[in-house]
Amino acid sequence: MRFTFRKEEHLCSRQLIDRLYAEGDRLMAFPYSVQWMVLPDVDTALRPSHFTAHGTPCQVMIVAPKRKFKHAVDRNRVRRLTRECYRTRKHELYAFLQQHGLKVVFSMVYVHNEIMTFEHLGRKMDKLLAALMKDIEAKQTSAT
Repeated sequence: MRFTFRKEEHLCSRQLIDRLYAEGDRLMAFPYSVQWMVLPDVDTALRPSHFTAHGTPCQVMIVAPKRKFKHAVDRNRVRRLTRECYRTRKHELYAFLQQHGLKVVFSMVYVHNEIMTFEHLGRKMDKLLAALMKDIEAKQTSAT
């Protein structure tokens, strides 16, 4: 598997973002606050531009708030580190989503006041993705 983070995997749709924050579920996995939502098949059929022919099972938005990091350099650093950690670990989440036939959108908001090291963020990202998969599975079993 190639460890890329293509444009199709970025959550850019204003409609989806608004819906995510209105209807989505919240998960706190320090140093991130994650807002996530499983999309029904109807949504992907109506709006195929959100999930293109590449068949990406999820879209992600990474946020570093200006309130926490006043300098753009710091916000860019946090986003860059987060993207890199996610990019190298997303294959486990993708395998889980493809196995269950789900499409997910989520946002990760960095809530810590200081910038962590790449190694520390990598360990936190592993825990975050494991908790996300656990919550998705719990929601799916309770919905059926």
